[in-house]
Amino acid sequence: MTDAQRVDFPPARRHCNDFEEKGVLAALEQTLTPLWEIIEPWMPALVGFGIVMAVASTFAIPWLIVRMPADYFTAPRKPDIDRGLFATLLWLLRNALAVLLVLAGMLMLVLPGQGLLTILIGIGISTFPGKYRLERAIMRRSAVFRSANWIRRRANRAPLDYPAADPH
Repeated sequence: MTDAQRVDFPPARRHCNDFEEKGVLAALEQTLTPLWEIIEPWMPALVGFGIVMAVASTFAIPWLIVRMPADYFTAPRKPDIDRGLFATLLWLLRNALAVLLVLAGMLMLVLPGQGLLTILIGIGISTFPGKYRLERAIMRRSAVFRSANWIRRRANRAPLDYPAADPH
């Protein structure tokens, strides 16, 4: 390559100067410090909850996968709307626990803990419109479907039926 063919590029420029960078960092610190002061006393409980959820999910998820019927994701499902008083109270408690788990999971996305697993467990025990469609969409992911059937195969259970795409 000759000198005539070489292209000299200008030196790399910084997109912001030190003043702007320090201003952004100062604003970020000013915003996050009060938040940390609120969360800090709860950190041991949040970390403990994250550890408990990680251990519990290690046992609960395989236990649930082994016990679900092979056609769980393919059989038509309709929630039972005609409930008695006891069933309604149980439904309320179940969904209150689900909301608590989803909120805790959302917190654990930014704090120590198993955030995504906690959110998925919360969705799994809840009842809401579109729940089964969401479960089927998750199960249609090949890695999830293979993992669930691997767990069932180890427990000598029939493989899950593959859920077809929803028509709408």
